[in-house]
Amino acid sequence: MDEKFSSLIGKAKNARGEKNIRNTISLLNKNLKNTAKDIPLLHARAELHVKLQEFGEAVNDYRLILSYDNNDKLATGQIEHLSTILRFSGNDIYASPNTNLDPWLE
Repeated sequence: MDEKFSSLIGKAKNARGEKNIRNTISLLNKNLKNTAKDIPLLHARAELHVKLQEFGEAVNDYRLILSYDNNDKLATGQIEHLSTILRFSGNDIYASPNTNLDPWLE
């Protein structure tokens, strides 16, 4: 990994605050070339999306990672984890007496 990638990944790991995170995502977007070499940058961008609670965007990045390397365990695990969050975040279990949507009974 070259120095530029390392610097971008370090910046992504240390990003705090919405404005700083969004600026870092923009930097990552400018440096992504849509190749398998971009996997570390895609992981960094996905983590930033998670920090912003943009779980759908993070899942998209992890799926893109798997399209380059289908053995990436972190991406596979994160997709499962974030998909669970997305599935339950839209359920208002108190709005309906339908217990089939109750996540505790699943």
